[in-house]
Amino acid sequence: MSELLETLRLKPAATTRPRIGFLGVGWIGRHRMQAMADTGLIEVAAIADPSAEMTQEAAKIAPGAQVVGDLDGLLAVEVDGLVIATPSAMHAAQAIQALDAGVAVFCQKPLGRTAEEAACVVAAARQADRLLGVDFSYRFTEGMRRIREILRAGEIGRVFAADLVFHNAYGPDKPWFYDPELSGGGCVMDLGVHLVDLALWALDFPEVEDVRADLYAGAAPLAGRTDTVEDYAECRLRLAGGAVVRLACSWRLQAGTDAIIQAGFYGTDGGTALKNCDGSFYDFTADRYRGTTRESLAEPPDAWGGRAAADWARRMAEGQRYDPAAERLVDVARVLDRIYGR
Repeated sequence: MSELLETLRLKPAATTRPRIGFLGVGWIGRHRMQAMADTGLIEVAAIADPSAEMTQEAAKIAPGAQVVGDLDGLLAVEVDGLVIATPSAMHAAQAIQALDAGVAVFCQKPLGRTAEEAACVVAAARQADRLLGVDFSYRFTEGMRRIREILRAGEIGRVFAADLVFHNAYGPDKPWFYDPELSGGGCVMDLGVHLVDLALWALDFPEVEDVRADLYAGAAPLAGRTDTVEDYAECRLRLAGGAVVRLACSWRLQAGTDAIIQAGFYGTDGGTALKNCDGSFYDFTADRYRGTTRESLAEPPDAWGGRAAADWARRMAEGQRYDPAAERLVDVARVLDRIYGR
């Protein structure tokens, strides 16, 4: 009997992988599903999407997953976590419903169309003590990781300026993106949200003292129109301490290339920047500047696209609960509200 007890004490406890449900399995939803599945840390338990074609494609990644009709169906099969990749207008309500049911959430951006919606989601996560993540994937590029390390170590001195750009030669292909009520905004909500997040995250979320913005639709000032969304925006943030962040983003800009994506930070002792390569949406370089010289920090290839999802899957597998860093998601949303004059 004593030998049996000793064996039981030495044997590792059985572990169960978190069961994850996927709500919305278009291209982005399937890509994040694959990234999470590849970690081996979670079980793809269930899938829901109104498109039978998308559901069939997702089932190829996880043949054993249950196919259900909607969010209620996902919650009914007792998932531990939910990945949301649905239209923006649905994010907050779906996330809150899941969190209120005790289910952790990983959501596509934006978490909410307004800061109020985002704050309600964060409050639900806090109340439920459940992990909440948003797919701010550019944080997970190797280049931005190195840049943030440099900034936090003070290696370029006092940062007084930052320039961030995301111009996309194409526009979204789904009608809801162009409906202010459904999307919450145009290119700023779609692309600029990444720029705001990168700037604040890289600089450790300083207080934003002032926000000014010019928004355009079809080359004319948006000027309070509520029947359309902006397709070009320039914004200026003044941070506590006097640093200035300039942001620009657009859809369908005739820039001679597929995309221009950059994030540069300039200090009293140098600079550092992330830049996309030859119009690519996926390949980036990062450099450190000293005067007229540069030092390479990161080069492609860099398979960064699914890292945010994989990181959330790892944290789920570790049993992590509510992380107060989720409060920063509301900080980003507040800046967007100010850009839109809300």
